[in-house]
Parts: sequence; structure tokens; C-alpha cells
Amino acid sequence: MSIPCHADLSRRGVLTTGAATLAASAVPNAPAAAQDGGNSAVPMARVTLRVNGQAHPLALDTRTTLLDALREHLHLTGTKKGCDHGQCGACTVMVEGRRINACLTLAVMHDGEAITTIEGLGTPDDLHAMQAAFIRHDGYQCGYCTPGQICSAVAVLAEIKAGIPSHVTADLGAATEVTAAELRERMSGNLCRCGAYSNILDAINDVAGRAA
Repeated sequence: MSIPCHADLSRRGVLTTGAATLAASAVPNAPAAAQDGGNSAVPMARVTLRVNGQAHPLALDTRTTLLDALREHLHLTGTKKGCDHGQCGACTVMVEGRRINACLTLAVMHDGEAITTIEGLGTPDDLHAMQAAFIRHDGYQCGYCTPGQICSAVAVLAEIKAGIPSHVTADLGAATEVTAAELRERMSGNLCRCGAYSNILDAINDVAGRAA
């Protein structure tokens, strides 16, 4: 029985057909913009970010994360971009006194709110107590995660002082204490590839002891 010519499956034929199929599949994407009237304008919004006590009026793409607004628009590069998925904590900042991952929130969501970054905690000539403690206890090592670690540590002590319990708090009716278990649980969202965890805990305990 003869094989029809259209069933010729030579290697060259398969490759040619595959390439043509890929090219054809990409074509429908081209007129997609035309189908919505050709409106491809970037959605913009005017916001005022109050960062470290200073107001910054900005016109931003509504999809801009708070992290990118701080780094790319305000040039506050102390806040680091690590995983960009909210898993490493390198981008931790404080908004209205509460720590958040800046990579997981949009800048337009924080119009007018008070934002504190590592640059707003202290200066080389006037360090924040937590910054000084990290230096004393070598809690920074390579330093990449340090801004997020410090911002988180400052917020952790504020949480404990306010009596906000964590997953490991044993007695919800008693005052929350600064314990190793509490600090490890509350700082667990901030990762350190250098493994300086014990030094970081020492630094936080140092600040807590001085404030007691």
C-alpha cells in the first residue's frame, strides 16, 4: 500500500512544520492592542510617600511596588531587593510603625502614610541603638540582609513592648517577655545567608536589656 505524499514525516518536514506553527502562534498577540482600541497607556497615579519624615510627591505607574518606588524613584537603596517574593525579608520597612515586606505591596496603597527605612533610623554620626548593637555583636557580616534585619528587629521589640503575642507566646494573659523563642519566631521572616542569627539575637537582646 502506498503512503500519501501529505503523510511524509521527514525530519526536515517536522522541523519546518514546527517552526511555522510557533510563528503562527505568535501572530495573534500582535493585534491584541488593536482589539482594545489601541489604548496601551501606562496607568499612572499621583501619590505622596512620607518617607523618613519627608514628603515625596510622585507620579507612579500604579503597578509600582513600594520597594521599587523607594529604590528607583527616591534612590533610597538601603532597602534591598532579595527574592522579590516576600520570602527573605531583605526589603523590610516600617509603615505606620508596622513592619512589612516592601516588595509585596504597591506604592499607591501607602499614599500619605509614614514610612521608615533603614536610612531613617540613624546616621553614621548618630546611630540608632539597634544599628550600634548590630555593629557591637557583628550581626551584619556581608550586610545585604542587614537593613531588613534591623528594621524588623526594631519592630519586634515594639511588638513585644505593646504586648502583641506571637505563635510561641505561652501565656496570652501575661506580659510578653523577650525570650530567645520569641525573637526566633518573630524574626523568622528575615533570612541571613551568612548565618549570623546568633549574633543578631545577641544584638536584639542587648537593645532590649538597655531599654529595660
